[in-house]
Amino acid sequence: MAGARVLVVDDDVRIAAALRRALSYDGYVVDVAGDGVAALTRARASAPDVIVLDVMLPGIDGIEVCRRLRADLGSEELARVPILMLTARDEVGDRVRGLDGGADDYLTKPFATDELLARVRALLRRAPRADTADGHRRYADIALDPAGREVWRGERSVVLTALEFDLLAYLLRHPGEVLGRERLLNAVWGVDVVVTLNAVDVYVGYLRQKLEAGGEPRLIQTVRGVGYVLRDERPAPGAGVVPGA
Repeated sequence: MAGARVLVVDDDVRIAAALRRALSYDGYVVDVAGDGVAALTRARASAPDVIVLDVMLPGIDGIEVCRRLRADLGSEELARVPILMLTARDEVGDRVRGLDGGADDYLTKPFATDELLARVRALLRRAPRADTADGHRRYADIALDPAGREVWRGERSVVLTALEFDLLAYLLRHPGEVLGRERLLNAVWGVDVVVTLNAVDVYVGYLRQKLEAGGEPRLIQTVRGVGYVLRDERPAPGAGVVPGA
């Protein structure tokens, strides 16, 4: 998405410069911050279209920056900015902390520049959009009519139960955002309903069966140890490796 504004946050001058060059060459307008405080200041002054955020930062680390941005009730636009988190660590626990903190995607150093560019493009495609003029919510080839409680996958009508419909509607309100099982349970079933987290897994399974019944690709992805995300995954090319910190 040429012309989109990207905020790169990394205290390693070499990596920040390499990312600025690669993103600028790809047509993006790039701003760089070297620490968490500067990142928050610049993001709040003018919300970027996407943030590339390193975890290991001096002072306020990347996960705390992410949490503060997501909790910024003064700016719904800023709270919804897609965030790609970078780290030199390759442990499941660190990835889970980043995703729980509100990151939309995660990339471990060293990484291929082309892969980072592909992920930035994907995050921009998945950025939350308002309802269309006809009142429908759309993502990829899924369309949902809240008023008529109808769903289509391409030209195919998909018949859902009430709970399946509500679960899909919630996912469609948060495309590209990793949603924990407990959050889904509270949002769809309600905080007063006594059911286990396993109910989320069961109903996601039902949704997948119905949405993929015509051989369509999977859009509801599992994030191991966290929950689920509505994401249109496409293979990313790999070339030009950015070194680790």
